[in-house]
Amino acid sequence: MAIKDIDLEKKALAKEYKELLKISYQTLSSDDKKLIRKAFNFAVDAHEHQRRISGEAYIFHPIAVAKIVAYEIGLDAISIAAALIHDVVEDNSNYSIKNIKKVFGKNIAKIVDGLTKISNLDKETGTSQQAENYRKMLLTLNEDVRVIIIKIADRLHNMQTLSSMPLEKQIKKASETLYIYAPLAHRIGLYNIKTELEDLGLKYTDPETYNDISKKLIENKKDQDDYIKKFNKAVSKSLNKEKLKYLIKGRSKSIYSIRNKMIKQDVSFEEIYDKFAVRIIYKSNAENEKFLAWKIYSIVTDHFTPNPIRLRDWISAPKSTGYEALHIT
Repeated sequence: MAIKDIDLEKKALAKEYKELLKISYQTLSSDDKKLIRKAFNFAVDAHEHQRRISGEAYIFHPIAVAKIVAYEIGLDAISIAAALIHDVVEDNSNYSIKNIKKVFGKNIAKIVDGLTKISNLDKETGTSQQAENYRKMLLTLNEDVRVIIIKIADRLHNMQTLSSMPLEKQIKKASETLYIYAPLAHRIGLYNIKTELEDLGLKYTDPETYNDISKKLIENKKDQDDYIKKFNKAVSKSLNKEKLKYLIKGRSKSIYSIRNKMIKQDVSFEEIYDKFAVRIIYKSNAENEKFLAWKIYSIVTDHFTPNPIRLRDWISAPKSTGYEALHIT
Protein backbone atom coordinates (compact mmCIF):
# COMPACT_ATOMS: atom_id res chain seq x y z
CA MET A 1 0.00 0.00 0.00
CA ALA A 2 1.07 3.58 -0.66
CA ILE A 3 2.17 5.63 2.39
CA LYS A 4 -0.78 7.97 1.79
CA ASP A 5 -3.23 5.06 1.93
CA ILE A 6 -1.63 3.70 5.11
CA ASP A 7 -1.94 7.13 6.76
CA LEU A 8 -5.60 7.37 5.76
CA GLU A 9 -6.23 3.88 7.15
CA LYS A 10 -4.58 4.78 10.47
CA LYS A 11 -6.73 7.91 10.74
CA ALA A 12 -9.87 5.89 10.00
CA LEU A 13 -8.82 3.34 12.63
CA ALA A 14 -8.30 6.04 15.26
CA LYS A 15 -11.72 7.50 14.41
CA GLU A 16 -13.41 4.10 14.79
CA TYR A 17 -11.77 3.58 18.18
CA LYS A 18 -12.90 7.01 19.42
CA GLU A 19 -16.45 6.28 18.25
CA LEU A 20 -16.40 2.96 20.10
CA LEU A 21 -15.46 4.68 23.37
CA LYS A 22 -17.93 7.52 22.77
CA ILE A 23 -20.83 5.05 22.42
CA SER A 24 -20.61 3.90 26.04
CA TYR A 25 -18.47 6.70 27.49
CA GLN A 26 -20.87 7.55 30.33
CA THR A 27 -21.08 3.96 31.60
CA LEU A 28 -17.37 3.10 31.37
CA SER A 29 -15.07 3.37 34.38
CA SER A 30 -11.38 4.22 33.97
CA ASP A 31 -10.59 0.51 34.39
CA ASP A 32 -13.12 -0.33 31.66
CA LYS A 33 -11.45 2.10 29.28
CA LYS A 34 -8.03 0.62 30.05
CA LEU A 35 -9.36 -2.88 29.36
CA ILE A 36 -10.90 -1.82 26.02
CA ARG A 37 -7.69 -0.01 25.03
CA LYS A 38 -5.64 -3.12 25.87
CA ALA A 39 -8.00 -5.31 23.80
CA PHE A 40 -7.88 -2.82 20.92
CA ASN A 41 -4.07 -2.77 20.86
CA PHE A 42 -3.97 -6.56 21.16
CA ALA A 43 -6.35 -6.95 18.19
CA VAL A 44 -4.43 -4.40 16.08
CA ASP A 45 -1.20 -6.36 16.61
CA ALA A 46 -2.83 -9.77 15.97
CA HIS A 47 -4.57 -8.69 12.75
CA GLU A 48 -1.77 -6.35 11.54
CA HIS A 49 -1.15 -8.03 8.18
CA GLN A 50 -4.64 -9.39 7.58
CA ARG A 51 -7.20 -8.05 5.13
CA ARG A 52 -10.79 -8.92 4.33
CA ILE A 53 -11.85 -10.03 0.84
CA SER A 54 -12.97 -6.43 0.18
CA GLY A 55 -9.36 -5.28 0.68
CA GLU A 56 -10.16 -3.47 3.94
CA ALA A 57 -7.82 -3.99 6.90
CA TYR A 58 -9.26 -6.85 8.98
CA ILE A 59 -9.13 -4.88 12.25
CA PHE A 60 -12.14 -2.80 11.12
CA HIS A 61 -14.32 -5.92 11.43
CA PRO A 62 -13.77 -6.61 15.17
CA ILE A 63 -14.15 -2.89 15.89
CA ALA A 64 -17.50 -2.90 14.05
CA VAL A 65 -18.60 -5.97 16.05
CA ALA A 66 -17.57 -4.25 19.31
CA LYS A 67 -19.60 -1.17 18.32
CA ILE A 68 -22.69 -3.32 17.73
CA VAL A 69 -22.12 -5.00 21.11
CA ALA A 70 -21.75 -1.61 22.84
CA TYR A 71 -24.34 0.51 21.01
CA GLU A 72 -27.07 -1.74 19.66
CA ILE A 73 -26.98 -4.30 22.48
CA GLY A 74 -25.51 -2.31 25.38
CA LEU A 75 -23.18 -4.94 26.87
CA ASP A 76 -20.38 -4.32 29.38
CA ALA A 77 -16.65 -3.64 28.98
CA ILE A 78 -15.75 -7.35 29.23
CA SER A 79 -18.06 -8.07 26.27
CA ILE A 80 -16.67 -5.14 24.26
CA ALA A 81 -13.10 -6.34 24.90
CA ALA A 82 -14.04 -9.92 23.96
CA ALA A 83 -15.66 -8.65 20.75
CA LEU A 84 -12.46 -6.79 19.82
CA ILE A 85 -10.33 -9.94 20.12
CA HIS A 86 -12.98 -12.51 19.10
CA ASP A 87 -11.15 -13.60 15.91
CA VAL A 88 -7.57 -13.49 17.18
CA VAL A 89 -7.16 -17.19 18.06
CA GLU A 90 -9.03 -18.39 14.96
CA ASP A 91 -7.14 -16.17 12.51
CA ASN A 92 -3.60 -16.07 13.94
CA SER A 93 -1.78 -19.29 14.88
CA ASN A 94 0.64 -17.30 17.06
CA TYR A 95 -2.14 -16.79 19.61
CA SER A 96 -3.99 -19.28 21.81
CA ILE A 97 -6.71 -19.27 24.46
CA LYS A 98 -3.88 -19.69 26.96
CA ASN A 99 -2.41 -16.35 25.74
CA ILE A 100 -5.81 -14.68 26.04
CA LYS A 101 -6.28 -15.99 29.59
CA LYS A 102 -2.83 -14.76 30.62
CA VAL A 103 -3.40 -11.25 29.25
CA PHE A 104 -7.13 -10.74 29.89
CA GLY A 105 -8.15 -13.27 32.54
CA LYS A 106 -10.48 -16.25 32.72
CA ASN A 107 -13.80 -14.53 31.85
CA ILE A 108 -12.70 -13.03 28.53
CA ALA A 109 -10.73 -16.16 27.63
CA LYS A 110 -13.86 -18.27 28.17
CA ILE A 111 -15.93 -16.00 25.91
CA VAL A 112 -13.28 -16.00 23.16
CA ASP A 113 -12.95 -19.79 23.44
CA GLY A 114 -16.71 -20.16 22.99
CA LEU A 115 -16.67 -17.85 19.96
CA THR A 116 -13.76 -19.75 18.40
CA LYS A 117 -15.61 -23.05 18.80
CA ILE A 118 -18.77 -21.61 17.20
CA SER A 119 -16.69 -20.30 14.27
CA ASN A 120 -15.46 -23.84 13.71
CA LEU A 121 -19.08 -25.06 13.72
CA ASP A 122 -19.91 -22.51 11.01
CA LYS A 123 -17.40 -24.14 8.66
CA GLU A 124 -19.40 -27.37 8.60
CA THR A 125 -22.07 -27.77 5.91
CA GLY A 126 -25.36 -29.59 5.29
CA THR A 127 -28.88 -29.06 6.62
CA SER A 128 -28.62 -31.75 9.32
CA GLN A 129 -25.29 -30.30 10.42
CA GLN A 130 -26.82 -26.81 10.61
CA ALA A 131 -29.57 -28.18 12.85
CA GLU A 132 -26.95 -29.77 15.10
CA ASN A 133 -25.01 -26.50 15.19
CA TYR A 134 -28.17 -24.67 16.22
CA ARG A 135 -28.67 -27.14 19.08
CA LYS A 136 -25.06 -26.73 20.24
CA MET A 137 -25.36 -22.95 20.19
CA LEU A 138 -28.53 -23.11 22.28
CA LEU A 139 -26.61 -25.17 24.84
CA THR A 140 -24.01 -22.38 24.95
CA LEU A 141 -26.73 -20.08 26.31
CA ASN A 142 -26.55 -21.99 29.58
CA GLU A 143 -22.80 -21.33 29.88
CA ASP A 144 -22.51 -17.63 29.01
CA VAL A 145 -25.11 -15.84 26.91
CA ARG A 146 -22.50 -13.23 25.96
CA VAL A 147 -20.87 -15.79 23.66
CA ILE A 148 -24.03 -16.07 21.57
CA ILE A 149 -24.74 -12.33 21.66
CA ILE A 150 -21.25 -11.43 20.40
CA LYS A 151 -21.53 -14.14 17.73
CA ILE A 152 -24.84 -12.63 16.57
CA ALA A 153 -23.17 -9.19 16.40
CA ASP A 154 -20.32 -10.79 14.41
CA ARG A 155 -22.79 -12.35 11.98
CA LEU A 156 -24.68 -9.05 11.62
CA HIS A 157 -21.54 -7.20 10.52
CA ASN A 158 -20.58 -10.05 8.19
CA MET A 159 -24.04 -9.82 6.60
CA GLN A 160 -23.76 -6.02 6.31
CA THR A 161 -20.53 -6.48 4.34
CA LEU A 162 -21.47 -9.66 2.44
CA SER A 163 -21.45 -8.04 -1.01
CA SER A 164 -17.68 -8.53 -1.37
CA MET A 165 -18.01 -12.33 -1.03
CA PRO A 166 -18.40 -14.74 -3.99
CA LEU A 167 -22.05 -15.51 -4.88
CA GLU A 168 -21.91 -19.08 -3.57
CA LYS A 169 -20.68 -17.91 -0.15
CA GLN A 170 -23.26 -15.12 -0.09
CA ILE A 171 -26.08 -17.65 -0.46
CA LYS A 172 -24.54 -20.04 2.10
CA LYS A 173 -24.04 -17.31 4.72
CA ALA A 174 -27.49 -15.82 4.10
CA SER A 175 -29.20 -19.22 4.40
CA GLU A 176 -27.33 -19.93 7.63
CA THR A 177 -28.36 -16.53 8.94
CA LEU A 178 -32.06 -17.17 8.28
CA TYR A 179 -31.92 -20.70 9.67
CA ILE A 180 -29.73 -20.17 12.76
CA TYR A 181 -28.84 -16.59 13.66
CA ALA A 182 -32.12 -14.70 13.13
CA PRO A 183 -34.07 -17.22 15.28
CA LEU A 184 -31.35 -17.02 17.95
CA ALA A 185 -31.54 -13.21 17.98
CA HIS A 186 -35.32 -13.46 18.37
CA ARG A 187 -35.00 -15.99 21.20
CA ILE A 188 -32.64 -13.68 23.12
CA GLY A 189 -34.85 -10.64 22.52
CA LEU A 190 -32.60 -8.77 20.05
CA TYR A 191 -35.58 -7.85 17.86
CA ASN A 192 -34.01 -5.04 15.81
CA ILE A 193 -30.99 -7.19 15.00
CA LYS A 194 -33.24 -10.16 14.20
CA THR A 195 -35.17 -7.99 11.72
CA GLU A 196 -32.00 -6.73 10.02
CA LEU A 197 -30.60 -10.27 9.79
CA GLU A 198 -33.83 -11.50 8.17
CA ASP A 199 -33.89 -8.67 5.63
CA LEU A 200 -30.22 -9.18 4.76
CA GLY A 201 -30.77 -12.94 4.53
CA LEU A 202 -33.62 -12.41 2.06
CA LYS A 203 -31.55 -9.89 0.08
CA TYR A 204 -29.05 -12.62 -0.84
CA THR A 205 -31.29 -15.71 -0.98
CA ASP A 206 -34.10 -14.08 -2.99
CA PRO A 207 -32.81 -10.75 -4.37
CA GLU A 208 -35.66 -10.33 -6.86
CA THR A 209 -38.35 -10.44 -4.15
CA TYR A 210 -36.25 -8.31 -1.82
CA ASN A 211 -35.69 -5.58 -4.43
CA ASP A 212 -39.34 -5.64 -5.54
CA ILE A 213 -40.73 -5.14 -2.00
CA SER A 214 -38.02 -2.60 -1.15
CA LYS A 215 -38.91 -0.54 -4.23
CA LYS A 216 -42.63 -0.62 -3.40
CA LEU A 217 -42.01 0.43 0.21
CA ILE A 218 -40.05 3.46 -1.03
CA GLU A 219 -42.90 4.32 -3.42
CA ASN A 220 -45.41 4.07 -0.55
CA LYS A 221 -43.34 6.11 1.91
CA LYS A 222 -45.23 9.38 1.40
CA ASP A 223 -48.59 7.73 2.15
CA GLN A 224 -47.05 6.10 5.22
CA ASP A 225 -45.60 9.39 6.50
CA ASP A 226 -48.92 11.19 5.92
CA TYR A 227 -50.81 8.53 7.89
CA ILE A 228 -48.33 8.65 10.79
CA LYS A 229 -48.67 12.45 10.95
CA LYS A 230 -52.46 12.10 10.96
CA PHE A 231 -52.28 9.46 13.70
CA ASN A 232 -49.85 11.53 15.76
CA LYS A 233 -51.98 14.66 15.57
CA ALA A 234 -55.20 12.87 16.49
CA VAL A 235 -53.86 10.77 19.35
CA SER A 236 -51.33 13.19 20.89
CA LYS A 237 -54.01 15.68 21.89
CA SER A 238 -55.90 13.03 23.90
CA LEU A 239 -52.72 11.58 25.41
CA ASN A 240 -51.59 15.04 26.50
CA LYS A 241 -54.93 15.61 28.24
CA GLU A 242 -54.18 12.55 30.37
CA LYS A 243 -50.73 14.00 31.16
CA LEU A 244 -48.96 10.87 29.97
CA LYS A 245 -45.24 10.74 29.23
CA TYR A 246 -44.93 9.03 25.84
CA LEU A 247 -43.18 8.83 22.49
CA ILE A 248 -44.81 7.99 19.16
CA LYS A 249 -42.67 6.26 16.53
CA GLY A 250 -43.58 5.07 13.05
CA ARG A 251 -41.70 2.50 10.99
CA SER A 252 -42.12 0.28 7.95
CA LYS A 253 -42.58 -3.43 8.57
CA SER A 254 -39.53 -5.43 7.55
CA ILE A 255 -39.20 -6.65 3.97
CA TYR A 256 -38.87 -10.22 5.24
CA SER A 257 -42.07 -10.07 7.32
CA ILE A 258 -44.03 -8.56 4.42
CA ARG A 259 -42.78 -11.30 2.11
CA ASN A 260 -43.81 -13.96 4.66
CA LYS A 261 -47.31 -12.47 4.91
CA MET A 262 -47.63 -12.46 1.12
CA ILE A 263 -46.76 -16.17 1.06
CA LYS A 264 -48.87 -17.25 4.07
CA GLN A 265 -51.93 -15.25 3.04
CA ASP A 266 -51.39 -15.87 -0.71
CA VAL A 267 -51.82 -12.15 -1.48
CA SER A 268 -49.96 -9.45 -3.39
CA PHE A 269 -47.99 -6.59 -1.82
CA GLU A 270 -50.93 -4.24 -2.41
CA GLU A 271 -53.26 -6.55 -0.44
CA ILE A 272 -51.14 -6.44 2.73
CA TYR A 273 -52.88 -3.93 4.98
CA ASP A 274 -50.27 -3.55 7.75
CA LYS A 275 -47.11 -2.58 5.89
CA PHE A 276 -46.03 -0.23 8.64
CA ALA A 277 -46.49 0.13 12.38
CA VAL A 278 -46.91 2.98 14.83
CA ARG A 279 -45.55 2.49 18.35
CA ILE A 280 -46.58 4.39 21.45
CA ILE A 281 -43.87 4.00 24.08
CA TYR A 282 -44.95 5.29 27.47
CA LYS A 283 -43.35 5.85 30.87
CA SER A 284 -44.92 4.20 33.88
CA ASN A 285 -44.14 2.54 37.19
CA ALA A 286 -44.68 -1.22 37.50
CA GLU A 287 -48.02 -0.84 39.33
CA ASN A 288 -49.70 1.23 36.61
CA GLU A 289 -48.14 -0.06 33.37
CA LYS A 290 -50.96 -2.51 32.51
CA PHE A 291 -53.66 0.01 33.37
CA LEU A 292 -51.99 2.69 31.23
CA ALA A 293 -51.55 0.27 28.31
CA TRP A 294 -55.30 -0.33 28.18
CA LYS A 295 -55.97 3.37 28.73
CA ILE A 296 -53.82 4.22 25.69
CA TYR A 297 -55.58 1.44 23.76
CA SER A 298 -58.91 3.08 24.62
CA ILE A 299 -57.67 6.50 23.47
CA VAL A 300 -56.37 5.12 20.16
CA THR A 301 -59.61 3.23 19.46
CA ASP A 302 -61.62 6.39 20.15
CA HIS A 303 -59.95 7.85 17.05
CA PHE A 304 -59.44 4.78 14.88
CA THR A 305 -61.64 1.71 14.47
CA PRO A 306 -59.73 -1.47 15.41
CA ASN A 307 -60.04 -4.94 13.97
CA PRO A 308 -60.82 -7.01 17.13
CA ILE A 309 -59.64 -10.22 15.49
CA ARG A 310 -56.16 -8.70 15.14
CA LEU A 311 -55.75 -7.76 18.84
CA ARG A 312 -52.63 -9.31 20.41
CA ASP A 313 -52.45 -8.99 24.20
CA TRP A 314 -48.89 -9.48 25.44
CA ILE A 315 -49.58 -7.28 28.47
CA SER A 316 -51.70 -9.84 30.30
CA ALA A 317 -49.54 -12.72 29.04
CA PRO A 318 -45.98 -11.51 28.17
CA LYS A 319 -43.86 -13.46 25.67
CA SER A 320 -41.26 -15.90 27.00
CA THR A 321 -38.57 -13.31 26.23
CA GLY A 322 -40.26 -10.79 28.56
CA TYR A 323 -41.74 -8.72 25.71
CA GLU A 324 -44.88 -6.84 26.78
CA ALA A 325 -47.14 -4.89 24.43
CA LEU A 326 -50.61 -4.51 22.98
CA HIS A 327 -50.79 -4.94 19.19
CA ILE A 328 -53.85 -3.63 17.35
CA THR A 329 -54.70 -3.21 13.69
